[in-house]
Amino acid sequence: MFTKTAYSGSLIEQYTTVTKQLDALCTGETNVIANLSNAAALLNTFLEDINWVGFYLMEEGELVLGPFQGLPACVRIPVGRGVCGTAVAQKATQLVEDVHAFPGHIACDGATNSEIVIPLIKDGEVIGVLDIDSPLKARFTTEDQQGLEHFTATLLKHI
Repeated sequence: MFTKTAYSGSLIEQYTTVTKQLDALCTGETNVIANLSNAAALLNTFLEDINWVGFYLMEEGELVLGPFQGLPACVRIPVGRGVCGTAVAQKATQLVEDVHAFPGHIACDGATNSEIVIPLIKDGEVIGVLDIDSPLKARFTTEDQQGLEHFTATLLKHI
C-alpha cells in the first residue's frame, strides 16, 4: 500500500526521499509498464506546478507515448524534433525555461510554458525519455535536474 508522504527538507533531500520510494515500489517487479506507470504517478504526486509527467519510449527510431499522468498527449515524436526529440538526439537533459522560445517545440498542451526532459540511457543507448511539463515559465531548476537524473538512474535499474 502507498501512503502519500509530506516531503520536507531541501529540494535535494525531497528528491532523495521520492527516489527511495521509487526504488521500494519497483523492487521485485520486472514489468516495465508497471514500473514506468508507478514512476509517473509518484512524480505526479510529488511535483508541484506541473501539468504533465510521463514517458516516451524508443520504438523503430522514434519516440512513442508510454505511461503518463495528465491530458492526452502527442503519440509519436521524431528524434531531433521538439524538446523530447532533442534530448534523444543529444543524449542530454533539456531544461527549457520557455518552451515557446525553443526551436521546433511541439505543443501537445498549449498551457505548457516550461519543460524538462531527461533521456533514459541504458547500455549507451537512449531507450526513452522522462518528460515533465509545467504551466509556469522557468518552473524547473538545476536542482530539479539533479534530482530527476538521480530518479531516472534508479528507475533504469528496474526496467
